[in-house]
Amino acid sequence: MKTILLAAAMLVALTTPAFAQHQHGDGASPLTEPGQGAFAAIQEAVTHLMADPTTDWSRVNIERLRQHLIDMDEVTLHATIAVEPVAGGERYIVMGTGRTREAIRNMLTGHVRAMGEAAHWSLTARDTADGVVVTAMGKAPGDAEMIHALGLMGIVAEGAHHQPHHWMLATGADPHR
Repeated sequence: MKTILLAAAMLVALTTPAFAQHQHGDGASPLTEPGQGAFAAIQEAVTHLMADPTTDWSRVNIERLRQHLIDMDEVTLHATIAVEPVAGGERYIVMGTGRTREAIRNMLTGHVRAMGEAAHWSLTARDTADGVVVTAMGKAPGDAEMIHALGLMGIVAEGAHHQPHHWMLATGADPHR
């Protein structure tokens, strides 16, 4: 599905007048990836916004999406995550300093608020001096094993909710209501 969406986004991008003005050399390239995940997410959003004649440009906020993507990078790559088993689930002590600590609070607190109830678990979060503690509790026998196998990042990545979340950020909607 991601490949189809990327191909559709590239088709739209390649056929826009802006692309024709921004080509390098003869414009021919066998490459399809823009080179970096956050940039690709922004490019995809911009492509769809530019292709939609009903885009409300007064609400669009690509910088907000960029800041969220920075948060995702900080939490995924730079946060320290300690794991404590609890009966029926796990507790994740997520810590960092500076920009990473800010990202932990931005990303995980909002994620738990928006996605705290899933088919297999319930999530809670509380702020600490160094970050956030997230507790994932299973809802049925065997869910604790799945929670353990996925870990915090697997739980956060579960489902395809990030694309709509990113679209809401880019278009000025509140993704955490």
